[in-house]
Amino acid sequence: MADSLGYDDFAKMIHGAAGKVAAEHETLSRLDSVMGDGDHGTTMRRAMNLAVKAADECRARDLMALLSDVGWAILGVDGGATGPLLGTFFIGMAEAVGGRQVLDAAAVAEAFEGAAAAVRKQTKAEVGDKTIIDALVPAVKALRAAAQAGESVAGAMEKAAEAAERGAASTKDFRAKFGRARNLGNRSIGSPDPGATSMGLIFRGFADAVAGK
Repeated sequence: MADSLGYDDFAKMIHGAAGKVAAEHETLSRLDSVMGDGDHGTTMRRAMNLAVKAADECRARDLMALLSDVGWAILGVDGGATGPLLGTFFIGMAEAVGGRQVLDAAAVAEAFEGAAAAVRKQTKAEVGDKTIIDALVPAVKALRAAAQAGESVAGAMEKAAEAAERGAASTKDFRAKFGRARNLGNRSIGSPDPGATSMGLIFRGFADAVAGK
């Protein structure tokens, strides 16, 4: 693969992320049953199925259109904050991509920074609050650092996935401050956040797709 990502690569990344979510949806729901209503895995699988459908049906062959279509498809998914936040993630990425059709590592980092910025406008959560932010923020920071260090696109995405997975795992030690889980207080400590775990799976799917796995 050339050291850049284009339309077909992002389409494969969306498929890859959906595959990871589908494989772990029962785990996600099990995590959610500890702190929520136990439907996060089902919601995420439905959201990513819609993402794949939107990607497959995009006829524009335009990267911004692809990501925007995926975001809008997810945005209306029922199930708490999943649809709004994940949909906003892809729409923010689309806006950051703009008219570019091929992205090198630095431009990929910029696209994901746009995605993270859009999500952060939708939530007041910070790192440490046991939310999606705990996986998203370190992933994007790692992606930017890798790009600045001269890593390949595949290498940068792998670093981002590893950071997202570490961030998701770290939420086990945090007390929830958002959503239903915040009502549990200290009882929310001891189980990873399902939203952060989902974001870790998405980045892992992205990275594996870029690496051709």
